Amino acid sequence: MNPFSSGTRLRDMIRAIRACKTAAEERAVVRKECAAIRAAVSENDQDYRHRNLAKLMFIHMLGYPTHFGQMECLKLIASSGFPEKRIGYLGLMLLLDERQEVLMLVTNSVKQDLNHSNQYIVGLALCALGNICSAEMARDLAPEVERLLQNRDPNIRKKAALCSIRIIKKVPDLAENFMSPAAALLKEKHHGVLITGVQLCTDLCKVSDEALGYFRKKCTEGLVKVLKDVVNSPYAPEYDIAGITDPFLHIRLLRLLRVLGQGNADASDCMNDILAQVATKTETSKNAGNAILYECVETIMSIEDNSGLRVLAINILGRFLSNRDNNIRYVALNMLMKAIQVDAQAVQRHRATILECVKDSDASIRKRALELIFLLVNESNVKPLTKELIDYLEVSDQEFKGDLTAKICSIVEKFSPEKIWYIDQMLKVLSEAGNFVKNEVWHALIVVISNASDLHGYTVRSLYKAFQTSGDQESLVRVAVWCIGEYGEMLVNNIGMLDKEDPITVTESDAVDVLEVAMKRHASEIDTRAMSLVALLKLSSRFPSCSERIKDIIVQHKGSLVLELQQRSIEFNSIVAKHQNIRSALVERMPVLDETTYSVRRPGSLPTTVPTSTGASRNLPNGVAKTADTPLPNLLDFDSEDVPIASSSGGDFLKDLLDVGVSPITSLAGTSQSPTSGTDLLLDILSMGTPPLPNNLSTPDMLSTSEDNRPSVTSLERLPSLSSPLSPQVSSPLGAAPVMDLLDSLSPTVSMTNNNSFTDMNFSGDNGPVYPSIVAFQSSSLKIMFSFSKKPGNPQTTLITATFTNMSSNVYTNLLFQAAVPKFVQLHLDPATSNTLPASGNGSITQTLSVTNSQQGQKPLAMRIRVGYKVNNQDALEQGQVSNFPPGL
Repeated sequence: MNPFSSGTRLRDMIRAIRACKTAAEERAVVRKECAAIRAAVSENDQDYRHRNLAKLMFIHMLGYPTHFGQMECLKLIASSGFPEKRIGYLGLMLLLDERQEVLMLVTNSVKQDLNHSNQYIVGLALCALGNICSAEMARDLAPEVERLLQNRDPNIRKKAALCSIRIIKKVPDLAENFMSPAAALLKEKHHGVLITGVQLCTDLCKVSDEALGYFRKKCTEGLVKVLKDVVNSPYAPEYDIAGITDPFLHIRLLRLLRVLGQGNADASDCMNDILAQVATKTETSKNAGNAILYECVETIMSIEDNSGLRVLAINILGRFLSNRDNNIRYVALNMLMKAIQVDAQAVQRHRATILECVKDSDASIRKRALELIFLLVNESNVKPLTKELIDYLEVSDQEFKGDLTAKICSIVEKFSPEKIWYIDQMLKVLSEAGNFVKNEVWHALIVVISNASDLHGYTVRSLYKAFQTSGDQESLVRVAVWCIGEYGEMLVNNIGMLDKEDPITVTESDAVDVLEVAMKRHASEIDTRAMSLVALLKLSSRFPSCSERIKDIIVQHKGSLVLELQQRSIEFNSIVAKHQNIRSALVERMPVLDETTYSVRRPGSLPTTVPTSTGASRNLPNGVAKTADTPLPNLLDFDSEDVPIASSSGGDFLKDLLDVGVSPITSLAGTSQSPTSGTDLLLDILSMGTPPLPNNLSTPDMLSTSEDNRPSVTSLERLPSLSSPLSPQVSSPLGAAPVMDLLDSLSPTVSMTNNNSFTDMNFSGDNGPVYPSIVAFQSSSLKIMFSFSKKPGNPQTTLITATFTNMSSNVYTNLLFQAAVPKFVQLHLDPATSNTLPASGNGSITQTLSVTNSQQGQKPLAMRIRVGYKVNNQDALEQGQVSNFPPGL
């Protein structure tokens, strides 16, 4: 016989395909077979139609197109013989799906077969309908399927129930037609019919609230009785699996009870006893019993509150955690994470077992157990749990250290009872897994250390000892470098000893050794080396005996290929070599960082840093001093979630810090500059460093010019570990005063105390409140006062009169005042009364500004200002920010 004729058997074609050695040979065989089948289809070959369709189904399973054989399926279904119908329905389910339009042609044949006298043909039609039924077919054939749910043959009823599930999923509106027949199936004795009936009821409850109420009222007690009978039934060989009678029926019944009991106290009370019986009597030596117990636990946790049952369920999960099967332990951990929301105290009793799972060899179990431990931590158990986790951190796998470190840091920060415990635990984490610690974690640690003034000595000594043993952990090195730079003298002199400490002997040279090692480590990152340079600069003032050695270390990086290190090295070398008289003031200890500013927004996330000062009042950038009990001004509502934190990049500073759009800037003459020409100017006004001057103004060298012709102090203002980001930015005229005069000009001149607050606001006339005048800017030579008034009927617009006073002995000429505001504020400047400012306060200049705050009452008014002028034919520039506007502007 021709191997590619329509009469060949399926097994011959399979042998021919298996004999192929390459994919090309296989495709050739398939093409020849398909050609032979097409020829037989065109000739309407009746004898071998079923054989050809069997071949097509195999070819379809190999992934080749077989759409040309779809009509053959319909012809076989329409034939009268059972063998032909069987192949036809099999081909229908395999070659077609509900999206095929040709499926509409088979609806009538299926309807006839559903009413056929042969139960096997009815079964074929039900199977096909349950697999590929479309919404249109469901509506047309639902009455026949509903009728077959009451057929006397159990196999027909079982298949009709499965087909009904497909129909109600496709057309939920038909659910009410199947409620009564489905309830009748729950009284069946045949387990196959009972399982399909329970599943049909479950799906009906999910698609219809009416069905859910119906089954709660009519069937809850019956289902409880059925489950009780199954639990207490004697041994039945046809249903027994691992000593349990029909665990599949157990699970289906428990799932339906869970749906009925959820949110309904009466139904939950009805099933409490049987659930307790299942939980206590089920054999757990085999997986069948464990599956039933898991479903029982999930049902108990889903129905209405019963504390005794829930404790029993959680104890079952605790037993699961001791099982040797990883799958059982994993599902138990998952369920415990849900249970902790309901009864955390019961889960706490299994804390030791859960902690052991953190040390499991299976990675998925370790991660899930770690997440569960994180949820279990509270103020009462944070210390023992943290100790266990840190002990395990020492021996954990490298791939797990990252997750474990992150969780430990979150736990320590969220539940820390005291600062010394927090510092101790964080130092242990940094010593064991410092390379896995994120930047915000060690940033926050520095904030805590800064605020713990009584622990400064203890902390720097602990870090010094930790560095000796764990100097390869990057985050530990950074914190140690910062602390030694700030509190190095406390390390050398054993200042601030605690009772539990033993004195250690550390010389000034030993402290410098730590920084030198951090600089020369091949694995050190650029940030670490930059921090080390800053720390060395600070120690050069505090350790005079090591000043020359520190200078040599700093000079070594003058030729560094990294521009940041090269620039710092040149600038710091200039400070050490030429400016010893002001070095101590430049490198004074960092002010205490404000913990409220570094507030944590969510568990595990650490704050962004903005340092503040305490003690004596300190000058703010606009020249207004701040007392210890007055918070730093929040320029543009940094506490609000919608305002981004300022970035350190110059290009984004305008957008990030002040959120200012590209709006025109008005100047003294009252003319507006276009966005194109004004963008750089506005960036200059808002930049943190010393900006370039427009109109050929030259920037004075405030200390001295370094070897690469860069002003030394500019980069110092950018160093977070050396100076506050809110340090004053005022430049004096070239040669107008010596360096010390410049630093003296930064002394407090005007204080804003509680007595000067703006709470006492008077109201007069129809113009609304009268706002007090403020000192907007003050330096050693220039003072700017702002007075305020409101336009009647327009509370958002404020008229500001700026008064300029020259307190020096030189006349200022070509005075130019510029201002920048956030994008939600509109600014208009009128021309000034003059551009020449008399000396010694003998006269003043005024200029009117009009500002409109579109978010009045939501965001405070803020402004950056810059004043340029000439004195003795030399250009000068002063700038600052005004953030002490009266409330309500």
